[in-house]
Amino acid sequence: MIADLDIDLDGRRLAARRIGDWGPEEPVLVFLHEGLGSITMWRDFPEALAARTGLPALVYDRFGYGRSDPAPQPRPRDFLGKEARGVLPAVLAETRVGRPLLVGHSDGGTIALMFAAAFPERPAACITLAAHVVLEAQTKAGLGALAERWQDDAEFRRRLARHHQSVDALVKGWLDVWLGHVPTGWNMLDDLARITCPVLAIQGELDEHGTLAQLDEITSRVAGPAEAAILPGCGHVPHLEQPEEVLDRIAGFIANRLGSATVAASDAS
Repeated sequence: MIADLDIDLDGRRLAARRIGDWGPEEPVLVFLHEGLGSITMWRDFPEALAARTGLPALVYDRFGYGRSDPAPQPRPRDFLGKEARGVLPAVLAETRVGRPLLVGHSDGGTIALMFAAAFPERPAACITLAAHVVLEAQTKAGLGALAERWQDDAEFRRRLARHHQSVDALVKGWLDVWLGHVPTGWNMLDDLARITCPVLAIQGELDEHGTLAQLDEITSRVAGPAEAAILPGCGHVPHLEQPEEVLDRIAGFIANRLGSATVAASDAS
């Protein structure tokens, strides 16, 4: 069963998609999109991963994205932390997800790690796709190239506009923070030691927004079991560039790390 729904957070609306049903203790795949992403920009990956793992899933548009209500402007410099420690817990409470299995891409991966550090007892696991835990020179360069593309590439603007209600405000607000307000030395390295759940960090070898040092920092600093997966010939969007490889990696990780508990919870629901 797939159903689109609205989540009410203090009178503000978040658009969401529910895949299957769940009980309060069942692991639920919770998808956290990238910095310019949305429910629709995941394409069919959430449905495919839910089918591959047998787990239900929740996907939602953050404020200012997709069909959700606008985000406050200007964005705060620590907007990722506010998402991880404020909005995401509220979303989980409203949808009665007691045991999230976080799947985050890019900014969404960073939010997933921040949540796992702030609430170490909550996640069943944390899976990141091209997450950033350090602001590298390569990240800044990739953002600068994206800003130029936004200005010069009309087709790129049209494609993004198909996925967002307020695309101009979204892109401007997001780029203003990353290129103008986040300090060059930004990192969340000290937070990683508080993460105790299993972590799978996936990154493309050719990721234009970060080096493979991101994977090294994540897997060497978290307190729980951690695995890294480097995908040869892959860029910043592994789940769309190499979907079958990513599905296999994630499904294998879940089976190995959570296997019997996950199956038992799914069978009981």
